[in-house]
Amino acid sequence: MPMARVSSRSTTILASVAATALLGPTAALADQDAYTHTPIKHLVVIFQENVSFDHYFGTYPYAVPNADGSRHFGQPRDDTPRADTLLSAGLTSQNPNGVNPFRIDRSVPVTCDQDHGYGDEQFAFHGGLMDRFLVHSCKDAVLGANSTMGYYDGNTVAAMWNYAQHFAMSDRSFGTSFGPSTPGLLNLVAGTTYAGTITNGLSPAGNIAGGATVGAVIGDPDPANDVCSNPKRTQILMSGVNIGDRLSSAGITWGAFMGGFDNCAQTHNNVSGASAGADYIPHHAFFQYWKSTQNAAHLPPSSNANIGRTDQANHQYDLSRFHTALANHNLPAVSILKASAYQDGHAGYSDPLDEQVFLVNTINEIMRSDEWRETAVVIAYDDSDGWYDHVVGPIVMQSNVTDDQLLGAGSCGQPRANDVAGGSQNGRCGYGPRLPLLVISPWARSNYIDHRVTDQSSITRFIEDNWGLPRIGNGSLDAVAGTLKGMFDFDDGPRAGRLLLDPATGRIVSAEH
Repeated sequence: MPMARVSSRSTTILASVAATALLGPTAALADQDAYTHTPIKHLVVIFQENVSFDHYFGTYPYAVPNADGSRHFGQPRDDTPRADTLLSAGLTSQNPNGVNPFRIDRSVPVTCDQDHGYGDEQFAFHGGLMDRFLVHSCKDAVLGANSTMGYYDGNTVAAMWNYAQHFAMSDRSFGTSFGPSTPGLLNLVAGTTYAGTITNGLSPAGNIAGGATVGAVIGDPDPANDVCSNPKRTQILMSGVNIGDRLSSAGITWGAFMGGFDNCAQTHNNVSGASAGADYIPHHAFFQYWKSTQNAAHLPPSSNANIGRTDQANHQYDLSRFHTALANHNLPAVSILKASAYQDGHAGYSDPLDEQVFLVNTINEIMRSDEWRETAVVIAYDDSDGWYDHVVGPIVMQSNVTDDQLLGAGSCGQPRANDVAGGSQNGRCGYGPRLPLLVISPWARSNYIDHRVTDQSSITRFIEDNWGLPRIGNGSLDAVAGTLKGMFDFDDGPRAGRLLLDPATGRIVSAEH
């Protein structure tokens, strides 16, 4: 067995060397000071907002023409593997909610925002029966009272479907816990929502489980000390450490890049012409919740050369600085991106068309760079927005605070005293809703669907495993998270070429095989 492990590792290293040889002089552009256990030297995580798997992939890979007759996706590849979708489950015509899922046309990109509260999402799941999604459905002006059952297909979210056709996608990836944006982003960077401490004395109700002043975050409080945070919103700080702390301790470059970070008042209109509000949303700001990784005053880096390194910006940047770093061949080892609000995909103020422009422009730029051959891009989401999805994930964390509703009032099972540090999982009921997850890389498996269970903290685990970092600890779910490595082929790769898309339509401009 030891010899088998050595052989596998040698194969991976040789594959990496072969890829570097193909690059020639540009190999020097990689962050070579940080050893990695795979050929991936740069990980770019694009963390989007509020989409369930079925909302974007419910009929994958089969799309119908738009109302105007247009097609943006085309025909699926003959070798497309089967995903667990509404079609494969037979739920488009006989649905337990009493109303069948329906396609939303590309002409209706902007919709109302569904109810995605911690307890209300559990209530919709109804212990796994998945039959209460109409109870909290928003009343959309176009889609009507049953809007939560609506979904888009590849003739609207064409880029997502084309990326899935050429790279790797999961149909078994879940939110680490139930609830809105902030729990999702905390789980992404630390694998836990526990230990939120309210700093401004406002009500903990709806923000901390059970209305406590210290405990698991279940709502969307703002980060304390952030100059852009709203003083009328509950503000918190997290204790413990996050993946940024781990990277800094190891001397590995990293950065969080957020739209509007340099100017809290900056706004944009979405595709409908309506204002999406401020580009920067404090309760979407990953590392601002920890004092150790805060850039409370939103200071710029001391120089462009220091992007990704520790200075006055403390690894927190405006989104524009990601593009600067990429253009200067100074891309950090780990980059986590948050789009400006109008392009983050969140129903109510953003939409799939504005989101597609952001995703395609960003990924096209990465693919055109010299760093592409050593890069993996992960597209992931913070929560489901309450959109219907038919799959219930395993409940690996139980909870029984008043906010829980999965198995009845105040119940998501009985927590086990030895499951997490401190003996409590209350307020961390999960896994939550199924969410889209795509891996885009030369090293990704092509036209591949991964059926292994993963969650948001699986991304943290990949970072830890790739750069040889210790687990977060203190109850983080990185310790039990499923691996993303099945979505890669490090033995026979790189095997997936560049796929350049049109940002407006999502159609293929050019493809390498």
